[in-house]
Amino acid sequence: MTDVRADMSSSSSSLSSSSTGAASLSTASGLSSPRQRYVQCLSPAGLHRVAYTEWGDPHNPRVIVCVHGLTRSGRDFDQFAAAMAATHRVVCPDVVGRGLSSWLENPNFYAVPQYVADMVTLIARLEVETVDWFGTSMGGLIGMGLAGLKDSPIHKLLVNDVGPHIEPNALTRIGTYLGKAPRFATLQEGIEHAALLAESFGPLTADEWREINTPLLHERDGAWQFRYDPRIAQPFAAMTPEIAAAGEAALWKSFAAIAGPVLVVRGAQSDLLSHETVAKMVEVGRNVSSVEIDGVGHAPAFLTPDQIALARRFFTGESADAS
Repeated sequence: MTDVRADMSSSSSSLSSSSTGAASLSTASGLSSPRQRYVQCLSPAGLHRVAYTEWGDPHNPRVIVCVHGLTRSGRDFDQFAAAMAATHRVVCPDVVGRGLSSWLENPNFYAVPQYVADMVTLIARLEVETVDWFGTSMGGLIGMGLAGLKDSPIHKLLVNDVGPHIEPNALTRIGTYLGKAPRFATLQEGIEHAALLAESFGPLTADEWREINTPLLHERDGAWQFRYDPRIAQPFAAMTPEIAAAGEAALWKSFAAIAGPVLVVRGAQSDLLSHETVAKMVEVGRNVSSVEIDGVGHAPAFLTPDQIALARRFFTGESADAS
């Protein structure tokens, strides 16, 4: 299990490193600054720490938990968190093996059941009875797994460009880069490489790519490298068709059991979430609506005002006119 203490100082500085970043937005609008925190969690192989960034009033019972995609970090949600911090406490974890969180001793536990268990521990730390959930890609799978459990703490669930069924072509694409450990001579090279991998997020500006990709990287052993544990690829590579089918069936069952409101967001050019899967999610779910975002693929980045307003309306119940 890696020691993340050496990364804490760089994380603190990165919270305010970008002039266009959410930390500066928070200060400019008089909101509390984001706080870097940690919670200790348990796997069958031992203890590990999960890092999370927290925005807004720490005593606010209105909590949104924002969970990122497969190789990303909780800092992807900085802009959304800053926009919501006046009315909500927004908590953005780095899933274990990513960002500032520990790496697992046994990589076989890099899977949804372990991630769900970690999020239960995190929510217990928050000392609230219920939370809303904003999950992008892998974060959406974790949300579906947790929201479908009896007595789940999740009230509203926004699922960003993922469903119980994942298109095979997307899995092939992910397999071409997952677990690789490239080294970069400069931070900018790493930012640009990460932008290339995530180009389907949409037409982001150079500043936006810098903002969301800088937290994915750190300088170590004379080069810039991704923070995530490349061993997260091991369970992915070991997945057989039988295991995949069983996992999908379990997720469909969990999704059908979700009692609270669910919004499924699809990028119009997504190769991971199909129209057919969205239609089935609306059909089998109890209280499911869907929306498609033009001009993006997998997955909408929720950095633009219109995308942030879409999520805000879902979580607050505001009308489109109010935003």
